[in-house]
Amino acid sequence: MFFSKIKENLKKTKESIDIKLSNVFANNKDINQIIDEIEETLILSDIGVNTSTKICDNLREGLKKQVDKSEKAIRELLKQEMIAVFDNVKAEDDLDDQKKVLLIVGVNGVGKTTSIGKITNLYKKQGKKVLLVAADTFRAGAVEQLDIWAKRTSCDICIGKENEDPASVIYEATKKFQNGDYDILICDTAGRLHNKKNLMDELQKMKRIINKNLPDIRKEVLMVLDSTTGQNGAIQVKSFFEKTDVNAIILTKLDSTAKGGVVFSIVDELNIPIKYIGTGETIDDIEKFDAKSFVEAIV
Repeated sequence: MFFSKIKENLKKTKESIDIKLSNVFANNKDINQIIDEIEETLILSDIGVNTSTKICDNLREGLKKQVDKSEKAIRELLKQEMIAVFDNVKAEDDLDDQKKVLLIVGVNGVGKTTSIGKITNLYKKQGKKVLLVAADTFRAGAVEQLDIWAKRTSCDICIGKENEDPASVIYEATKKFQNGDYDILICDTAGRLHNKKNLMDELQKMKRIINKNLPDIRKEVLMVLDSTTGQNGAIQVKSFFEKTDVNAIILTKLDSTAKGGVVFSIVDELNIPIKYIGTGETIDDIEKFDAKSFVEAIV
């Protein structure tokens, strides 16, 4: 089920890469020219210059070791090298018996609140008791949106007043978490002006409060990233990572873009894994990222 859904979501990315690769193999060319053109194809597919070069360098070395240099063999080896990008960068597994705090970050409009609702639903299905925190107190409607998801998933929520200091809402939530026998604390955060100092200072303050009040609880910072931003998404991730130590990415809106290739450069250049991908608009449309399925869906 997952593979068919992700294959459909990545249809535009696949079509874009397929057309370019078909042109690469259209005429008789020597192997070096083919690899050079594959590298150009990857770069044009938002995989990034450095990552594309690395994949094709490995592809070139791999082809030296095998006799079969047909289009099918080259495509198969290309897939293997693309999957290898993810080998050493994997998201942490959720441990069934471990309490956890999730700090969800990302710029406005990427699908943070919807992603929180979907993740909450995943944990509820596992029998977890979840507490949500509406700490995006400055964006009109943000608190109300999260409250709707709390009701849909039948979980408790800490709500701050409009324009209240977000860190104070986080503080109250950590106290409620301690006293309420919860398993998972999921914190929504502001996403405006992602490259401005005040927002990053605000996020760091939240982290300090969580670390102080819940010192023995496992913490994870998940950044929600809109895949339609392409390589600009990597810049977003970097700015958040430098201030909040992002642990993993939730990738959204894969079904409306041909820019799914950005996943590779984020993982390769920033060493940050993809943990979840949104596969649609309904509450169940979220899946754990699987590198093999992802690559099979686009090449």
